[in-house]
Amino acid sequence: MNRKRPVNLDIMTIKQPLAAITSILHRASGIFLLVGVGFLIWMLNQSLDSRQGFEAVRNLLQEPFAQFSLWVTLSAVIYHFVAGIKHLVMDMGIGETKEGVKMMSIGVIAIAGVLIVLTGVWIWA
Repeated sequence: MNRKRPVNLDIMTIKQPLAAITSILHRASGIFLLVGVGFLIWMLNQSLDSRQGFEAVRNLLQEPFAQFSLWVTLSAVIYHFVAGIKHLVMDMGIGETKEGVKMMSIGVIAIAGVLIVLTGVWIWA
């Protein structure tokens, strides 16, 4: 082993390929889901508990911070789902070449981006 080789420990200066970025975002969206799905389940439980609970959730969703939190959570669900489909397709042996991985990563970002924007329009419209 060559001990004189350069070592770059600054992760922000390393140029990551697109596939690595989509993989990191897939993991990050999973972390957001851990908290966000709890928020969604709490809202569902409150809204189904009673009429007053439903009205409380309805009033809560009028607040900009709650709307933003809902959008972030749904964005994480969407991205995690789309990236998960990419992983399932790759598990079947489709798109495992360097070019295929790059094209699929572009597809994940494009599809998830469109769905996330549409979700924002749905929430704030």
